[in-house]
Amino acid sequence: MHMHKFEKAWLIFGIGSLLVFLTVLGVSAFYLGNQPPSCLATIDPEKVDTTAPFNEPGLKKVEGKDWDYELVFVASAFSYSPASVEVPYGAKVKIIATTKDVVHGFEVAGSNINMMLEPGYISEHITTFDKTGEYLIVCNEYCGVGHHMMSSKIKVVK
Repeated sequence: MHMHKFEKAWLIFGIGSLLVFLTVLGVSAFYLGNQPPSCLATIDPEKVDTTAPFNEPGLKKVEGKDWDYELVFVASAFSYSPASVEVPYGAKVKIIATTKDVVHGFEVAGSNINMMLEPGYISEHITTFDKTGEYLIVCNEYCGVGHHMMSSKIKVVK
């Protein structure tokens, strides 16, 4: 079978690109030990209500960390706990969230915060709230018949 020289060039380029991509992926995953964020911390879904910090969801000021506040959320059957929270303007906040029952989404509309909450895993995101106003938190993973009612609010105040 005869191939045109441009076909050979594109074939070599494609296979070469694939090998480079797989090499980078392999080095990143195996040699450097990179893992998805959900693999960093786990929790027993049956004991979420009795395990700190999820036993007291809400905003807490912290000292000696790279962030000013920790905002803890627990997702469960068509609700987030807390339902509403006030965050000071300009505060660097670490959002820590988990779920007790099924997979939920955690998206803060109007921001780059978007996490998947899985039973047994703790999801975290660090952000700075530099705009005042009200941010709506919605579940962007279908979780059952009451999914459309699942929301919470973050109010950024001066």
